[in-house]
Amino acid sequence: MPARRSAAVLIDVLFALVAVMLGAWSFWPVYQSPEFILMLAVTLLAGAAVAAVGWAFRLSSIAVAGLIAVVYLGLGVQVAVPSEATAGGLLPTGPGFVDLVQGTWLSWKQLVTISIPVGSYQALLVPAFLLALVATVLTVTIALRSSRPELAALPPALLFVAGIVLGSSVSSLPLPLLFALFVVLLSWLIRFRLQRRAASIRSLREQSGLLVESRSERRSTALLTTAGATVMLITAAAAGIAAAAFIPPAGARQVARTAVEQPFDPREYPSPLSGFRSYFEPDRADQAMLTVTGLPADRRLRIATLDTYDGVTYAVGSGDETSASGSFTRVPYRIDQGATKGKRTTTSVVVRDYRGPWLPGSGQLEQVRFSGDDAQRLAGAFFYNDVTGTGAVTTALRSGDTYTEETVVKPQLTADQLEKVEPGTDSVPRPRVIPDELASVLQKYTAGVDGAGAKLAAALRGLAQDGYISHGVGPKEPASRSGHGADRITELLTDVPMLGDQEQYAVTAALMARQLGFPARVVVGFVAPKDATGSNVTFVGSDISAWIEVQTTSGWVTVDPTPPLRPVPPKQPDQPTQISRPQTNVQPPIDENPQRNDEPPQAQVDPSNQPQPNPVLETLLAVLMVVGWTLLILALVASPFLAVLAAKWRRRALRRSAPTARERIVGGWREFADAAVDHGYEPPPAATRVEFADTIGGSRANALAKVADRATFSGVAPTPAEAETVWKAVDELRSQLAKRDTRWKRLLAAVSLRSLGYRGRRNAKGRER
Repeated sequence: MPARRSAAVLIDVLFALVAVMLGAWSFWPVYQSPEFILMLAVTLLAGAAVAAVGWAFRLSSIAVAGLIAVVYLGLGVQVAVPSEATAGGLLPTGPGFVDLVQGTWLSWKQLVTISIPVGSYQALLVPAFLLALVATVLTVTIALRSSRPELAALPPALLFVAGIVLGSSVSSLPLPLLFALFVVLLSWLIRFRLQRRAASIRSLREQSGLLVESRSERRSTALLTTAGATVMLITAAAAGIAAAAFIPPAGARQVARTAVEQPFDPREYPSPLSGFRSYFEPDRADQAMLTVTGLPADRRLRIATLDTYDGVTYAVGSGDETSASGSFTRVPYRIDQGATKGKRTTTSVVVRDYRGPWLPGSGQLEQVRFSGDDAQRLAGAFFYNDVTGTGAVTTALRSGDTYTEETVVKPQLTADQLEKVEPGTDSVPRPRVIPDELASVLQKYTAGVDGAGAKLAAALRGLAQDGYISHGVGPKEPASRSGHGADRITELLTDVPMLGDQEQYAVTAALMARQLGFPARVVVGFVAPKDATGSNVTFVGSDISAWIEVQTTSGWVTVDPTPPLRPVPPKQPDQPTQISRPQTNVQPPIDENPQRNDEPPQAQVDPSNQPQPNPVLETLLAVLMVVGWTLLILALVASPFLAVLAAKWRRRALRRSAPTARERIVGGWREFADAAVDHGYEPPPAATRVEFADTIGGSRANALAKVADRATFSGVAPTPAEAETVWKAVDELRSQLAKRDTRWKRLLAAVSLRSLGYRGRRNAKGRER
C-alpha cells in the first residue's frame, strides 16, 4: 500500500475529477440533455474507482486497461445507449450491446454528420462516454502514480479540445469554461510544484540536520508562486478578450463536421425547379402525388428551397458557393425551433406517385416520425437542412411511405403587408448573372417609391399587373417556353404580354428582391387548389407551384408573386414593351441596409470601369499580415522566457547598484552563485561560499568566494574600486561557465527559474553562503 497520506491523495483525486468534468463539459453543446449529465457523473466515479484500484494494488497498465474495458461494457449500455437499457435503465440488453460495440468505431462519423444537439439519440453518447472514461482513468492514475504528476493536466486539456473538434462550427468558443479549466489546472500544477519543493527541502533537512527554510520563507514562496500564476491568468484573459474584440473570426470555425464529407450532397441531384413543367404533362397533371393530413393554413407543402442562381438554374447550394443551404445532416430525435416565428403544425403525408430525393414538408422541422414497413430504412436515410427547412432521403420513396412532421410554419405576407418591412441580414449566395432587362423593369415598377419594402411591394404589383399565366402544355394555352435561365427571364420581361408560369415569376421576383437588398430564395412545392376544403388534401401533379421567401427584420416570410389567372391577350410581336432606358449605366439603388455588402451589382455596370486590385499591394499586405501574425504568436510564446530574462536583468542591476561597496561585492558573489545554479551546479546542504566554489571548481571561483567572505566578516570596509573589480571577475567567471556548456544548455540556463528562488542563508556557525 503506498505510503502517501490519504488527505493528499483525496485532494489530487478531487482536482482530477473537477478538471475532467470541465474538459468533458465542452461536449455539452453537442448533447444538451439530462442523459449526458448522468453519463458524465457515472463515468467520473467509475473512472476514479478504476484508477484508485490500480493505485492501491499496484496493477500493471494492462490490468488497468482490462478494468476500463470491463467498466465500458458493463455500464456502456445504461449510460451511453439508454434507449436500449431495460429495468428502468439499470440493465443492458442484447441489442444495446450490439449498438455499444458498433458505436465504438461507427458513432464518431455519425456524430459529425448529424445536426446538433443530439441528446441521447441512438448510440451517439458513446464517443463522449469513451473519451471521458479514458481521460478520468489516465488523469487520476498519472496524478497518483507517476513520477511527473504534472502530466495529469494533459488528459483534461485534450478532452476539452476533443469537445471543440467534435462540436459545432458556428457556436462560439466557451471562453468561461476554458478559463475555469485553466484556473483549475494551473492551481493543480502549483500544488505539485510546492509539493516537489517541500520534498526537496525536507530531504536537505534530513541530510544536514539544519533548518533549511523557515515557515515565513515557505509562506513567501507560496505567495510569490500564486502571484505569478495570477498574473499569468490576468494576462491570458486580457489577451483572449483583446483578440476576440479586435480580431473577430473571419468565418465558421473549422471542426470535424466541416471537414467530413456529408453523406448527402444536394449538388449531385438536378434542381427540382428544372423539372417544374413536367408536372403539367397530360400523364402527370391529374396523377395523385401526395395525400396530406393537417395541411397548414397557407395550404402549401414545400419540396425544396433554392438559394443559388448561376444564370441557368436555381439550385440547392452550388459547387462553388459555401452556402449553408447546401449542407445536409442527419436529424436526431428533435430540433429546437424555439427561436423561429410562426405557427406550430402537425402534418402527416402519405406518398403516392411522387418520386425524388426531396421529402416534402412545411415550415421548419422540429421532429419527423416515419411509419410503415420502411420506417427504419427511411429514418436512417433522412437528411435535413435547417437553414432552408429542406428535407431529403438518400433512398427511393415508394408508394405508401408515410411520415408525420411537427413543424413551425412561417407567416405569409401579401404585397400590401410588405410596404413597411426592411431587409434582414442573413447571408445568401450572390446570383452570378442578373438579366439585363431586370434592372430596367424594376426601375420602372419602383419609380417614385421610397423604402425597400415599398419597392418590393411595387415590383410584385407590377408583375401581377403585367403578367399572365401559361404553362404552354395544353392545346388551348399560348406557347410559353419552360426554363428559368437568364435568357428566359429576359424573354419574360420583354414579351408583350408578359407570359410564363410560377417557375419564371418566382425566379424574377427573387432576383428583384435581391436587387432591393432583401435576402431571397425560391421555393418549389405544392399548393392546394382553392376549391379544396378541409385539412386533408390529395395533391396532383398540376398542383405544383413555386414562390419565394424573403427575409425581413422579423424573419423569413413567404411571398407568392404568381399573377392571377385570367385570359391571355394576343401576343404583339411588333410592339415590344417600351422601357425608358437611362442615358447612363443604371446605378445600384440606395442601400437601405448598409450592414449588407454582398448584394449583386447591376448587370449594366461595365466591369471594365471597376477599379482593379493592385497585385503588388495585395501581395505586400498579405506578407505583412503573415509577418504580423507570426510576430504576435512568437511574442506570446516567448513572453514567459522574456519575463524570466527581465527578472534576472533587474536582479543584476539592483545588486550592482547597491548603496555600499560591501553590498555590491556580496551581490557579485550571489550573481555568480545564481549563474552556477542555473547551469546545473547544486550547492551542498548548508555549504559556505568556499565550499560552493569548490563544487563549481576553479581557483578564480574560490578566490571570489574568499573576497566575498572578507567583505562580509572583515571589519575593514572595501573600496568602490574593489567592488568594480569583483564585478569584472563575475562577468569573466560567468563567461567561463557558459563555455563549459553547449549552446542549447546555455539557452536553458538563461531562462532557468532555479536561481530565482535562490537565497543566501547562514549555516549553524553564522557564516553566509
